[in-house]
Amino acid sequence: MTPVTLPRPGAEGSSATAAAREPDVLCVDLVRIFSAAGVEVQALQGLNLRVDPGELVAVVGASGSGKSTLLTILSGLDTPTAGSARVAGHDLLSMGARERVAYRRRTVGFVWQQTQRNLLPYLTAAENLALAMEVARTRRGAERARRTSELLDLLAVGDIADRRPSELSGGQQQRVAIAVALANEPRVLLADEPTGELDEATSAEVLEAMRSVNEELGVTTLIVTHDPTVSEHVRRTVQIRDGRTSTEVLRSTRTDEHGQEHAIAEEFAVLDRVGRLQLPTEFVAALELRDRVRLGLEPDRIEVRPGQDRTPSTAAEAEDADRSGPEPGADSPDAGGDGDGDSDDATGIAPREEDR
Repeated sequence: MTPVTLPRPGAEGSSATAAAREPDVLCVDLVRIFSAAGVEVQALQGLNLRVDPGELVAVVGASGSGKSTLLTILSGLDTPTAGSARVAGHDLLSMGARERVAYRRRTVGFVWQQTQRNLLPYLTAAENLALAMEVARTRRGAERARRTSELLDLLAVGDIADRRPSELSGGQQQRVAIAVALANEPRVLLADEPTGELDEATSAEVLEAMRSVNEELGVTTLIVTHDPTVSEHVRRTVQIRDGRTSTEVLRSTRTDEHGQEHAIAEEFAVLDRVGRLQLPTEFVAALELRDRVRLGLEPDRIEVRPGQDRTPSTAAEAEDADRSGPEPGADSPDAGGDGDGDSDDATGIAPREEDR
């Protein structure tokens, strides 16, 4: 049977300078526990995340995976139970009340899924932007009007500046909401399911608008979404599972020897500080992995093999099994994964919560 092979990720495209920069978002072993009626629920279970300045990152995951909890912590609306979280130089665990207010007004911008939460219904698009700057006391007079006009034009809604939210389509409302979130020049833009109430075509327009803003203004952008089309608009997708980051997909464009450009998507498992990782579901299902696995260390990779015996499904597999003989250290081919040294603690590979 062909084993699952986990290659060591290369350092392509990285540099010492980039590595030395402080990230705009850094979460280390982040934990958030909610208690209600004597019952505790762990929404985040030691999550780790790094987003460098100017990155556009999508965070995806099933309902209940912890992605929205992460965003409310990063926005300053909630406080983690344990671990550490820093955004644009602010320690989110130690911030006082006054710093937290200033942080939410100027350091981060936030876009909600529900369009009615982003805009005041009795103000026009331009007045919503002006109010954000008035509250934060960042601009006045002609400078405020100029900033309003620039942002609405950047989001392609300059022609509806004098309309109220009820007179706008869902996509227009969300683009105005993005402009409002950017009014005070935040370092980080956070968006919680910004396309959740939109159709597919309008969702693509809003995501493309966020990519344009990221490229034009250089604002670090983190989008939480379940929208599968988000992969077409971002270079990096982080998947959260059971309150932890599990995998990342990095996308790039490469040119072959014939001058043709090709889109490349590489998936990586996320390794935490103690060596644990979550294997992708399709890998586990393909090789029928369960309970425990066999590990093999090669010069450039780690091999993961089923730990339990399995009847060969093909003649070729049976022939391979005959040639390979018993595993080293096993008394017989039927020894399976019961020998010493195959425990989960020794391997550093943590089973997913649902497999326990």
